[in-house]
Amino acid sequence: MKYDLNTIRSVVIDSAKTVLMPYYAKVERNYKADGSVITEADHALQHHLQAQLLALYPETVLLGEEMPTTEQAKILTSGKPVWCLDPLDGTNNFSNGIPYFSVSLALIFEGKVQLGIVYDPARDECFSADEAQGSQLNGQAIKLMDTGMQCRQATAIIDFKRLTGSLATRLVTEVPYASQRSFGSVALDWCWLAMGRCHLYLHGRSNIWDYAAGQYIFSAAGGFSSSLDGEPVFVDRLEPRSAVAAVDKNLFDAWSSWLRKV
Repeated sequence: MKYDLNTIRSVVIDSAKTVLMPYYAKVERNYKADGSVITEADHALQHHLQAQLLALYPETVLLGEEMPTTEQAKILTSGKPVWCLDPLDGTNNFSNGIPYFSVSLALIFEGKVQLGIVYDPARDECFSADEAQGSQLNGQAIKLMDTGMQCRQATAIIDFKRLTGSLATRLVTEVPYASQRSFGSVALDWCWLAMGRCHLYLHGRSNIWDYAAGQYIFSAAGGFSSSLDGEPVFVDRLEPRSAVAAVDKNLFDAWSSWLRKV
């Protein structure tokens, strides 16, 4: 079956506006076993989008962040097209009233991402990509260009929490970039990179529902990325993945080389 990106994009946007945003900064925080924040908003949007997507495409299944791990693994290996959903990436920001969070949705089939959507309802920015339309923001094409920058001129998005102590210490003591940020939504971070709002990226451990859509959008915009081990970032397995990225090839080569130095 053909998947219509415009239709899916509309479903995600409408669902976020009507189901998610009424909870913004008003919802009670609860905590998962790993200490991460979970709210009623996460569950409400996941259930709503699952019903909407499966009504449109009954041959698909949905893998949501808010599912038991055993169920997630079974779905990902089902052989069916899989909607990979993070209903609220940046729950901590959302519950605190910090306007940096997103809804992330990827379609995975035959080991590859087929389309990706990341919606930022605080700014009404919908990032999307598929093979036919490439990478877009609110329906307008986006494409990264060579910046001509060196690493020391770049702004980097770094998640220090999930890096090894030695690498985190080296980044602080030998600072290789001009400035560093950490915003709190992996999916949206990838999209801001796709827009060239930041130039370098490093994350030590993110889950498939966090990165699948955003990394696909970034790659479709012409960005460069790999794991810290030099492997592709995306794998259609539940294992968390590290990520190194940059907005052009020269920056990526220099950034990767710096990170590999011991």
